[in-house]
Formats: sequence, C-alpha cells, structure tokens
Amino acid sequence: MESIQNFLEKIFKLKENKTDIKTEIIAGITTFMTMAYILAVNPSVLSSTGMDAGALFTATALIACVGTLFMAFFANYPFAIAPGMGLNAYFAYTVVKSMGYSWQVALTAVLVEGIIFILISATNIREAIFNAIPKNLKEAVSVGIGLFIAFIGLQNANIIIAGSTLVRLFSLEKYNAVNSVNATMNDVGVGVLLASAGILITSILVINNIKGNILLGILITWGIGIICQLCGIYIPNPELGFYSLLPDFSNGFSVPSLAPILFKFDLKAAISFNFIPVVFAFLFVDMFDTIGTLIGVSSKAGMLDDEGKLPRIKGALLADAVATTVGGIIGTSTATTFVESASGVLEGGRTGLTAVITALLFAVSLLLSPIFLAIPAFATAPALVVVGFYMFTNIANIDLSDLSESIPCYLCILAMPLFYSISEGISMGILSYVILNLFTKNAKKVTPLMAVLAIFFAMKYFIL
Repeated sequence: MESIQNFLEKIFKLKENKTDIKTEIIAGITTFMTMAYILAVNPSVLSSTGMDAGALFTATALIACVGTLFMAFFANYPFAIAPGMGLNAYFAYTVVKSMGYSWQVALTAVLVEGIIFILISATNIREAIFNAIPKNLKEAVSVGIGLFIAFIGLQNANIIIAGSTLVRLFSLEKYNAVNSVNATMNDVGVGVLLASAGILITSILVINNIKGNILLGILITWGIGIICQLCGIYIPNPELGFYSLLPDFSNGFSVPSLAPILFKFDLKAAISFNFIPVVFAFLFVDMFDTIGTLIGVSSKAGMLDDEGKLPRIKGALLADAVATTVGGIIGTSTATTFVESASGVLEGGRTGLTAVITALLFAVSLLLSPIFLAIPAFATAPALVVVGFYMFTNIANIDLSDLSESIPCYLCILAMPLFYSISEGISMGILSYVILNLFTKNAKKVTPLMAVLAIFFAMKYFIL
C-alpha cells in the first residue's frame, strides 16, 4: 500500500498540491457523477443524424476516458474531457440537418479541427490568448460559468421551463402546453420536487462541511427517487424521458461495436469552399469554451498564479486537441474540457489523479452502463446548482469600482446563461472591454492581442 502511495505521490505531486488520495478519489467520482449524463445525451443527439446509437455510446465513453487521461498525464490537472454539449448539437442540427451535409462530412470537420488545434497547441497561440484576458475578466468568466451551469441544472430538472416569458418556474399545465405532452405529477412533477429537495439537501451538507457533500447529495437524491418509485409515487414515463431509476441489466454487459462509425470520413468534402465555415465554427466554439472552462474552474480552485496565468496550460490545451482528433477518428463530435469538472474541484480535487479516477469510471461504464445511466437528471441537477454558487462567489474578486473593468465583466457574466454559451460570454466580455476602454481614455489597457481578439469576435458575427 505504501509503495502505491509513493508512486501516486511521485506522479501527481499530491502533497505539493495540498491534497491526498482519498480526496482525489472522491473528487473523481463526483466529477464523473455530474457529467455521466453525456453517456446518454451524446448518443441521443448524434444518432438523430443516422449514426448508430450503440456505437455512439461506446465512442462517447471511450473518448471521455482517453481524453481525460490525456488531461491527467499531459497537464496533471483534475479536469475531465468528453464530447461537448452544444458542439454535438451544432454537429447534428446545424451541419447535418440544417446545412445538409452527411454525418461523415461532419466527422471530417471534427478531425480537421482537431489536427489544426494540435498544431496551434504546440505553439503559444492558445496560451497567449488565455494570458491576454485581463484578471477581472477571468474572474467574471468563472462567475458567468457558475450561473450558466446552475441554469443548466435548473433546466435539466425542469424547475425552470419554457414559457411566454422565455423561461418561467415549473408549472405542470405550462409544461404540457409548451411540450405538447401529457406529463403528470408522477413523472415530471416528482422530478421537480426531488431536484428542489436535492438542492436543499446538498446545501445542508455543504454548510455542515460534510466530506463528499456534492457526491452525497447526488446519491441521496437518487436514493429518495428509488424509494418513490418503489412506493408508486414516481412512475417512469419513457416517452417523456423519465426512465426507471433502477438499473436494468436485461441486456447484459456487452459493449456495442464501434464499426458503424469508426474511420467513417468523407475526405473529398474537405477540399470544398463550403467546408471552411464548418471547420471554423467548430474551431471557434471549442477554443473559447475550453479556454473559458479552464479559466473558470482553475480560478475557483486557486490554480492561477499571481499574474492570472495557468501553469502547464499548454499540456491542458494539447490534451483537449488530441482528444478532439481521436474523437473524430472513432466517430463522435468535438471533445472539450467539461465545466462539470468544477464539481470535483469543489470536492478538493487538485491533480491529475482526480482525472484518472473519472477516466476509469468512464471505462467501467462501458460494462456497467445500466447503473450509471439510471442516475436521473433530477439527481445531478442539485450538484450543478450548488457548484454554480461556489463559482459565483468569485464575483467578490472583481474590482467593481473601476467601471471600465466591471461593466465588461457584467456583460460577460450576463451573456453566458442568457446566450447559453461560454464562448459567447467571453466574446461579449472581450468586445465590450476593448470598445469601452478605447473610448474612455483607457486605451493603454488594451493590449494588441486583446484588440486582435475583439476584431476576430466582431468578424465572427458577420461570417457565421
């Protein structure tokens, strides 16, 4: 046992990062639990293009495992990588369904994007972009991500739903009207109540400083849900996406083949002019989602140095780039650093050992998928809401007295949840920062790279 501890200490430098094996294991499990939904959601989204759902499940688990291991050993950070939400939707609904390309062409775009990112990550371009963002704006990114993931959690649990005012508090009548379904209090309604209870339960655990509080909140909420199902209070309704909370092992432990989507490229499409905007869009969203997540999570974890820089960022960015390339090869959409990594960081995860634990659980999920897929959204939603609060507290680090700094921060924070995009929040923050400082006698604060980024963001809205 001692030899194992010494080995892990040598590889991950646990003492130097003020952590231990137990903490890292709990953090890794927590990160996995909060992002395990991707195992169900990614195949669901991408299979709408005609791709094989079983193969997509395998590809999703594999790239989450491999990509997260890249992060662990390239950078020794507790961040997880998996096919990104938003990027998979762009792949399926925009590139394939709206623009009319085949899913093989979309996979080719992912492959090309990944190769470009590997080349860029080998240089200092992405690192320079990260470092160019002012410290106050970095804190704002963390705050904005906090609101964004809390918003996602509330949506996942149906606590907030679509309505005449765009979003509104859950109402069974309004839910049915908007979704044209026949939901009841025994499916959607119970989920909302349990998620609300889960937020309070997790908050109580946090306030009492119970170790593993976020993970415990997930498990307790899930456990209460199972009791409700056994008592007939919760009734599964698969048509609405409310499944049994009990693991289903009826299909055994077989792993679906990757063959239907492995190496399925359309390289001829890569030489067409229309292919360029597709690759550019993937590049843009992935680059700034990843940078935003790294800024937000590392800022909350206290990993940034005195100059607001993230040590070993090149390794983190390279891990993301290689994961995207491998993902394209095995048949899934762009991989990116997951904002849910914040849940593990909040449990104390500080090194790549957290990422290794998360990666191993994704590997195990290939065989034990019934267990992991049985964890409902209403059980993981409270974790996202509470983690969102933790990240929101970084607002105290923003210098609100300097309006040329605080207004761009405010716009960045506001944009992320309302535009439903980390990259759009960064875009609004940088654009407003440059414009406001140029026109308020603070031009010296605008570095050449920030000016270039602002021009790049402005052009993006006209080109795409």
